[in-house]
Amino acid sequence: MGPDVVRAAQDVLEATGLEFEWVSCEVGERAFNTVGEALPRAVVEAVQDCGVALKGPVATPAGAAFRSVNVALRRALDLYVQVRPVRTIPGVPSRYERVDVQVVRETTEDLYRGLELPPGSPEAGELLALLSRMGEELPSTTGFSLKPLSEQAARRAVTRALEHARAAGRRRVTLVHKASVMPATDGIFLAVGREVAGDYPDLHVDALAVDAAGAELVRHPEDLDVLLTTNLYGDVLSDVAAAVTGGVGLAPGANLGDHVAVFEAVHGTAPRHAGADRVNPLAVVLSAALLLDHLGEAVHAGRVRDAVAAVVLRGNDVTYDLRAAGDPRPAVGTRRAGQAVAELVR
Repeated sequence: MGPDVVRAAQDVLEATGLEFEWVSCEVGERAFNTVGEALPRAVVEAVQDCGVALKGPVATPAGAAFRSVNVALRRALDLYVQVRPVRTIPGVPSRYERVDVQVVRETTEDLYRGLELPPGSPEAGELLALLSRMGEELPSTTGFSLKPLSEQAARRAVTRALEHARAAGRRRVTLVHKASVMPATDGIFLAVGREVAGDYPDLHVDALAVDAAGAELVRHPEDLDVLLTTNLYGDVLSDVAAAVTGGVGLAPGANLGDHVAVFEAVHGTAPRHAGADRVNPLAVVLSAALLLDHLGEAVHAGRVRDAVAAVVLRGNDVTYDLRAAGDPRPAVGTRRAGQAVAELVR
């Protein structure tokens, strides 16, 4: 359903009155079946040429012959920081008010690097032999997912994240880690984070273990500001943050590098709804607002966010997932939800 939600976001962007030249590219399973690559080189080059991209959700089917397009795209474009802002929106059922959290994560390393050694592989056998010499005996059926984390990657991600926090007017940044259990990896991230924080005296930088951060998101999310963390933790915590404010259907995201940026919703895809004009496009619409911010069009970005908030609060033109239980009004489709936002933007 990626094309469906992106088309709705295009309608909203064009409603701002700004001029856009669209370069459409296909990735994922259909691209793999057509050209033999889930992420064709031409797509990477197109993003590099444009400088920015709006990406729809892309699925990686279980047992697929290709790895995650999302991970591959971040690596190919060196998109090393991801920002996922989450806030409460009036009209969306939530237990909390005044939540405004940004989850920022390093995206090139950690367990999502994709360094896996399947059970029975020669590489897994070599690692088992090494561990045996270290006194660690594991079954021959053991598989491994490796967690690389370097000082260099941590330093540039933390620096970029703190620059972003300062530019966004944020005041508190919390380093999220599990250094007590994984000092060789999370310990690097925490140490670098504390060191770099010394260059940003205007920001209050503290630290929380990842389990404590998850608990705070559930208990007192309104007290949190920016959560800065590693790849896997950031993916999980951003979904939790979205859930406590009403769900991932309204959670946007930005992937940032030094030269390009890709904007996408936090949620995944839903192949069963592809082409059915059913799914919620508003997370991609809000991702488009982040794209406008990145291009220096903050006024237009604000118009898009205000329009989304108005459509949700009014409740006449929302998709099934935003329709409250007992509300007799019929849900609308993907295109109509996007058009409702576009009408208010105009």
